[in-house]
Amino acid sequence: MHPTAHTTRGRRIGLLGGSFDPAHTGHVHITLEALKRFDLDEIWWLVSPGNPLKARGPAPMARRMQRASEVMQHPRVHISDIEQTLGTRYTAQTLRALRHKFPFARFTWLMGADNLAQFHMWKDWGEIIETVPIGVLARPDERIDGRTAPAAQIYRNALLKGRAARRLSHMKAPAWAFVNVPMRDISSSALRARGDWQT
Repeated sequence: MHPTAHTTRGRRIGLLGGSFDPAHTGHVHITLEALKRFDLDEIWWLVSPGNPLKARGPAPMARRMQRASEVMQHPRVHISDIEQTLGTRYTAQTLRALRHKFPFARFTWLMGADNLAQFHMWKDWGEIIETVPIGVLARPDERIDGRTAPAAQIYRNALLKGRAARRLSHMKAPAWAFVNVPMRDISSSALRARGDWQT
């Protein structure tokens, strides 16, 4: 079933964007952790047409969507190519379009600590953090880098600490939480390098 403005009314929806080139068990792990840690009703994987910060293009969308659907099978996780449908290229644009299309949903943006470290380089990043709560999922060794990121310093007063992170999806932006999640030792780039995923 495709989400509609009616079916998303009042629902706390986490958005995990990325090229998913390819999707793997690490993505599944952080998704299930985010559902619990941030008290989300559901999570949408936003399989992007391409990452503006990466020079090399990803594998074809249909192939990445199929792989994502095979890897992530959960009743509260929706695999979506809506960015391609909307024609958006940047996260801020996607969020604007999603809020317009699903005005009664409560979105939370999800990302890794590596993304937080460069978040201040994203287009209209200030608009993003001012309009949706942000949940950062970090490997144990990424805690320092993430917390010292420029965006983290600028918005340090909006950080939900400790158990307060569970209220993130209920909060009004700006609000963000940084949770330590033991990660699976796997990455999309490693799978590509190993030859397990041909683009």
